[in-house]
Amino acid sequence: MQALEGIRVLDLGTFIAGPFCGTVLGEFGAEVIKVERPGAGDHLRRFGSDTDCGDTLVWLSEGRNKRSVTLDLGDQRGRELIRELIAGADVVIENFRPGVMERWGLGWEQIQALNPRAILLRVSAYGQSGPYRDLPGFARIAHAFSGLAYLAGEPDGPPVTPGSTSLADYTTGLYGVIGVLLALRARESTGRGQCVDLALYETIFRLLDELAPAYQQYGYVRERMGADTVNVVPHSHYRTKDGLWIAIACSNDEMFARLARAMDRPELAADDRFGPKEARLAARDEVNALVGEWVGSLTRQEVLDRCRATQAPAGPLNSIADIFEDPQYAHRGTIRLQDSRIGPLAVPGVLPALSETPGEIHWLGPALGADTDAVLGGILHRTPAEIARLRDDGVI
Repeated sequence: MQALEGIRVLDLGTFIAGPFCGTVLGEFGAEVIKVERPGAGDHLRRFGSDTDCGDTLVWLSEGRNKRSVTLDLGDQRGRELIRELIAGADVVIENFRPGVMERWGLGWEQIQALNPRAILLRVSAYGQSGPYRDLPGFARIAHAFSGLAYLAGEPDGPPVTPGSTSLADYTTGLYGVIGVLLALRARESTGRGQCVDLALYETIFRLLDELAPAYQQYGYVRERMGADTVNVVPHSHYRTKDGLWIAIACSNDEMFARLARAMDRPELAADDRFGPKEARLAARDEVNALVGEWVGSLTRQEVLDRCRATQAPAGPLNSIADIFEDPQYAHRGTIRLQDSRIGPLAVPGVLPALSETPGEIHWLGPALGADTDAVLGGILHRTPAEIARLRDDGVI
């Protein structure tokens, strides 16, 4: 048994933000029908590293557990088919610019009329309302608009990419999962679905801790700090004797005392030195220099061993090559080797780990339209002759 068995999801989206919600729901048992343009398919099939099967590695990973159906929503017959699918769906996911679904006659009011129990997840750059609602945008724009990219980089350098150019897509997909699950729970009481409206930038802004209250209360505009962190120190990246990097995170006085013991310098955590947070913040450069000098005198493994002995929070800055060799990743199944259309493929595993109804990867991204006949025949009861005519006319 899986937690979402019996839930049918129509994924009308493209790229990652909306569709990633469908990916996660599918991992936990929902039937996810991915609706794509005939001939072209989802743009995600061409986003990322190309493979011999014609689709990218990103598609193979994120298209997991989905059934691919091709429908031309620009054709009246295609829209009629999608309406029939909506009538039997629990969740509809879309991430077009606001107004596109309405032009197809598939806005929220029309979906409610077709299926009052349906839940519609709407993802767009700026949301369904506001002065910017009609503007295009991708995750990089969301990182910029949300304030995240402004914070990434060295103090005297330009803003840089905050890790991944797709971060906002994935966070929005996860918030989409939350919204869908909340709407499903509410439906148990009300019997009705609802519309879930998400903007890419909002899901990043929500993660920026005290950025907003600090500005409202004190007029404080946080600037780029490199690897450092506002309000705490040492909380940064430090280079080891063997040219590798390590992260150390002393988020309170107790953690700094543990680090001081690991350094064999317990006196550094005394009240008249750097024990209180305020003293460390006032001497940020000096504290960072002391920690950096100690880390630089040892190999990465020596630093890790000493920090682990005193329970000081520290960890390696891993490359993907390091990750593939790490026993923690192997033990947890964080990376799964799955059969795919290009052979065994390493992909991220399923999160979270549930004790009774765990998620599963049944298959990786399918070929374009692989399930069109099965869905139109099995769910919409179209005959083989009718399906053939639709295909000849370019509707599917």
